[in-house]
Amino acid sequence: MSEKAEKAKQFYAVIVISTFVGLLINYIGISPIRALFWTAMINGLLAPPLLVLIMLVSNNKTIMGDRINGPGLNILGWAAAAVMFAAAVGLFLTLGGS
Repeated sequence: MSEKAEKAKQFYAVIVISTFVGLLINYIGISPIRALFWTAMINGLLAPPLLVLIMLVSNNKTIMGDRINGPGLNILGWAAAAVMFAAAVGLFLTLGGS
């Protein structure tokens, strides 16, 4: 925000476009709480595969060189991915019941 608009055109363009999308959502009549709910659902479903990709990249010596994950981070990372996948599966199993 400290840069002039001429130097950070893309940054300010994102702000302007986001503002117009927010206005559009408001005038179309979409509930903001419902939009937040669905956004959280989408994020929750996209996070597990992204975490797997992050774990694969962070353990690749060709990409990371000597800065690959240690055993402790691998255990935590893969455990987090497993829990997130389990939560996503649980979501699908319980969706039909509500």
